[in-house]
Amino acid sequence: MTTGCKTTTIFLTVLCGLLLTILGLTQNWPTLAWPALAVLLVGIPVAVFRIAAARRGTLPVDVEEQRTDPPIERREVRVRQVSLPSKWADYDFVFSAMVRWCPLEPPGNDPVLNPAGLAVEAVLERARLITEKREPGRPSLVQHELSGALSRMRPEATRHLQVMAEDITLVLREPDQERLEQLAVVRKDKAVWEHQRKYEQSKRQYLSEDVLKDTGSTVVWWLAKNDDRVEKTVADLGLLAQLTSAANDTDVPERLRDLIPRPYGEQLGPDLAQESHPLFEQEPSAVDRFEAFLDSMGFTDGDIRRGLLVRQIADAIKTQDQQEVAEDLLRRFDPPTDTTPESDEPPASAHGTPDEPPGATPGAPPIE
Repeated sequence: MTTGCKTTTIFLTVLCGLLLTILGLTQNWPTLAWPALAVLLVGIPVAVFRIAAARRGTLPVDVEEQRTDPPIERREVRVRQVSLPSKWADYDFVFSAMVRWCPLEPPGNDPVLNPAGLAVEAVLERARLITEKREPGRPSLVQHELSGALSRMRPEATRHLQVMAEDITLVLREPDQERLEQLAVVRKDKAVWEHQRKYEQSKRQYLSEDVLKDTGSTVVWWLAKNDDRVEKTVADLGLLAQLTSAANDTDVPERLRDLIPRPYGEQLGPDLAQESHPLFEQEPSAVDRFEAFLDSMGFTDGDIRRGLLVRQIADAIKTQDQQEVAEDLLRRFDPPTDTTPESDEPPASAHGTPDEPPGATPGAPPIE
């Protein structure tokens, strides 16, 4: 019988006793009736309590009696900002999670005084076995991997608890994340540079070992590049021969030198051409060519017409911004004399009359 039932029984017994007493007084019951009434009022509650005690197994248990078990302990703990190693030295993950556990039957008489410590240790060990094999560049991916691996209840090493973790976060410290981003940029730039360098090496190798190996290979390559335009390829033979020789650091073959647009000695320079090979002669200057012209016309040394013609040509080319060539002509063919004229007037042979050109000889026919 519960406490409430007992209280109700006693209250009803007292109430019935009062009612019967009032009834006996008003009805003038005999004196022997009062002891019987007292026995009845005491016996009825006692009988009720005994009957209730005999049937206690089928009645609800009192709430107070349910509190004989020890209070339920808390079986979760929050873990915050724990460093876990990664595959790279000095780049640690930062781990946070809610650790949960439930007790197992201990294998012996070895009580667990701090189950939270055992649970946290077990979770961190399981997480460490995963993070130490992962690179720190993708912490969010490793976080999801840990969420799956730690979501199952597993017994810890002492077999006292089953442990799991949830609400897991895994990040890198901000300075480490910035360093990794900088390293990623450097690696990308290096990869691009390596590809460019290999491309240039491959191109140089192709040109030196295939295209420019000899003049024949160069001509075939040039013919293919110009869509079988044979005339253009033939016109560029001299240029191709020079290009092949320069690429192989050799001289142009003698059989191809006539195809070069300009004399081969001019390509090297006058001084270098004379020093490098006796066959290469300096190209004749304008004065040399004019001297050859005078000789071919029969104006030999000592001929008056020779100097006259030279002075006229020199005066004419001065107006064409050829001052240097004009001075070379006069220096070679009409050098100044050492004699000084006695009068202030210039000799007629040097300047001529007003009607005659400078340097003309009196009476000499004009040159047309």
